[in-house]
Amino acid sequence: MVKVLVTGGAGFIGSHLVDALIEKGHQILIIDNLSTGKREYLNAQAKFFEADLRDFDKIRSLFRDVDFVFHQAALPRIPLSIEKPQETNEVNIGGTLNALVAAKQAKVKRFIYAASSSAYGNQKELPLREDMVPSPLNPYALQKYVGELYCRVFFEIYGLPTVSLRYFNVFGPRAGQEGAYATVIPIFLRQKRAGQPLTIDGDGEQTRDFSWVGDVVRANILAMTSGKVGRGEVINIGAGDNHSVNEIAKIIGGETFNTPVRLGDIRHTLADITRAKELLGWEPRVKLEDGIKSIDIGYQ
Repeated sequence: MVKVLVTGGAGFIGSHLVDALIEKGHQILIIDNLSTGKREYLNAQAKFFEADLRDFDKIRSLFRDVDFVFHQAALPRIPLSIEKPQETNEVNIGGTLNALVAAKQAKVKRFIYAASSSAYGNQKELPLREDMVPSPLNPYALQKYVGELYCRVFFEIYGLPTVSLRYFNVFGPRAGQEGAYATVIPIFLRQKRAGQPLTIDGDGEQTRDFSWVGDVVRANILAMTSGKVGRGEVINIGAGDNHSVNEIAKIIGGETFNTPVRLGDIRHTLADITRAKELLGWEPRVKLEDGIKSIDIGYQ
């Protein structure tokens, strides 16, 4: 039986990934400090360790005899990183480094890192390709980009097989709906259920490449099994299509209210997914409107 460790396995994407891995018959260990994850998202068939990746002495033994590591844990969201750059740096860079060191010491077969499309910043052309020079606009984007560099270095120096998947605006059930750090689709769904106007940052013409969580999970599992990756590659995981915030508001429906634009936000994203097709045999299956309509209106 394959033994898999998922950091952040109580979180939005991590919990969906755990569910899919268990369905495939793998033995799963989860490390999560529940800072953003929720106990109710934990799969009962997984072995759960409540621990913080910043505490290396506590986590290192959990990597023993593990075959594959999915590093999903992070303190996400741009506004939080602007407000708390030191704390987010300790988690997003320090925690990633600790996970890499523990994986190296345990001689895991592959380390799959959840990277972020925010690393691109505002590029002069679209779609966004992995060979473009990153230009992070905020601490979160910079921190996630440094994680990619560490993954590449750990392959080149220590021979630890790694691959980084750059996620583009993942949405689906279990996505955060509350607080300043939630993302636009769950915020709009919550506001609509509450009978409130949908709050749009700026003019609403900023565009995003939205990725269905099930498609992202499938990309992760392919990154674990593909014979074409493991040498520190960076791979875009997106829909290869983008939509404005105003379009999202129209799909969901209801009155809207415009607010000032947020600091550190990218104007447009659009993924070139050629590399994902070539190296993983992956492409998205769920379109934005279908995904939004399929989300259970009562999900927690």
